[in-house]
Formats: sequence, C-alpha cells, structure tokens
Amino acid sequence: MSYRAPTAGIILAGGSSTRFGRPKQLLKLRGKYLLEYVLNTALESKLNHVVLVLGHEHQKILQTLGNCTTHERLQLVINHHYLEGQSRSLKAGLLKIRDTFPAVMFLLGDQPMLDSNTIDHMLDKFRHSDKDICVPVCNGKRRSPAIFNRVFFDQLMEIEGDIGARDIIRANPDRVLCVEMNNPLCFVDIDSQQDFENFQLLLD
Repeated sequence: MSYRAPTAGIILAGGSSTRFGRPKQLLKLRGKYLLEYVLNTALESKLNHVVLVLGHEHQKILQTLGNCTTHERLQLVINHHYLEGQSRSLKAGLLKIRDTFPAVMFLLGDQPMLDSNTIDHMLDKFRHSDKDICVPVCNGKRRSPAIFNRVFFDQLMEIEGDIGARDIIRANPDRVLCVEMNNPLCFVDIDSQQDFENFQLLLD
C-alpha cells in the first residue's frame, strides 16, 4: 500500500467568495472562524501533512488566524492567481507535495462540520482498497473531500477554470471508491449568506 500513504491534505481556501460578497474564510461561527474549523480538523486527523492554500485577502486571513498557522505539519501556500478559479488553488497546493506524497486529499475551506473521524475513516478505506480515488457519499450524493493517488496528479495539474476535480471523478467511475457516510451535516458547505443563516439555524 506504499503508493497510498503517506497522504497530504490540501485545503482550498483561496477564493474571493464572489457569491457570498465577503471572505467566507473570516465568517464567525460559534466563536471560531469558518476556516479555523477546517484547519483544526485537518491537523487533528491522520493526514501526514497539511497544505493551506490562500489567495484573496490572504494577509488579513493569516493575521486573523494567528497561531493556528504555525503548526509543524502545516505548510502555507499563497495563490496569487485566485481570480482564475479554484483550479489554480488546487494546482498551487499539488505542486508543493506531488514529489513527496503518493496520495492527496482535497478539502474545502467552507465545510465547518467536517470532522477528523470522517477524514480518518476515508483514509483507512482508501489505503485498504485497490481504487485510485476515494469520495464520501451521503444520502445518495457524492460529497467532499476527495482523495487521489499519484496516478492522477498529471491530470489534476491540467484542470483549468473555477472547478475542482469532479470531471476526473466522473470520467473514471471504475476507479472510484465510494465510502458511505450517514451524517449530512458533516458535508454542508457554505456558498451564500442564506446558506450561512440556514446553517446557523441547524446548529441552534
């Protein structure tokens, strides 16, 4: 299983939150910043290394997060081309680990209820399978985060625009391990003010 471990995590948090109107990374939820939840979860998990990709308002975000960004397993990457879409953050992170780690998990910076147990469960399932991609499935829908081994790194580096790796996943169904999950709240992402307000109501 050496080509499936160790595994690096890449947190995609470089976007300008156009639909939201202000940086989602700095939204506060129960006293913590949205990005802080995801970052802490990744560092609490069994991911061997974590890359945080920032872009829009990166200086303000780093200042706000403070000591959260000094963890020994954390590497910071600034994507200055964030206006070109999520693919640039994906590739900026992948460039930092592709020669060192044989597998990568891509995490979104706006899933505050993702927990380390979910990440660890996916890592375990992936490492004991013969598949090259691993995704969680909840209520019949594919969710994020997703894991890829290095056989897909070149294809990931060719992605363009404001998309992630979903087209690669769709094009390779026989190489995808779907891991059933039963907690939909864990995979909620926040794209709009209405999403944020609805999410707060769920937690009340």
